[in-house]
Amino acid sequence: MSYSNTEIWIIIAVLAVCTYLIRFSFLGLIGDRAMPPLVMRLLRYTPVAVLPGMVAPLVLWPMATDGVFDPARAIAAFCALGGAYMGRNPLWGMVAGGIALYAGLFLTGQL
Repeated sequence: MSYSNTEIWIIIAVLAVCTYLIRFSFLGLIGDRAMPPLVMRLLRYTPVAVLPGMVAPLVLWPMATDGVFDPARAIAAFCALGGAYMGRNPLWGMVAGGIALYAGLFLTGQL
């Protein structure tokens, strides 16, 4: 199926408006009210949930290597998990995973 330039821009504009409305419904309508303690406690885990959501597709479905399993990325994912767990901070996980990834790519000659 082929779309014209006008149709593509209309789709982009509609998606942008929908995305804005979804975010506004949370931030704009209830942003100035106090949230229940349960909601505040659950929101603390958002960064910890986002990190695996970004990393898992790259490890499980590696498109950079034409769908072939890449041990450097798998080791980096485990190092990121260990770093975040041991340091109790997602930033430590990102640092550990980044260092492990670049070291693994360098050692395998992919960098």
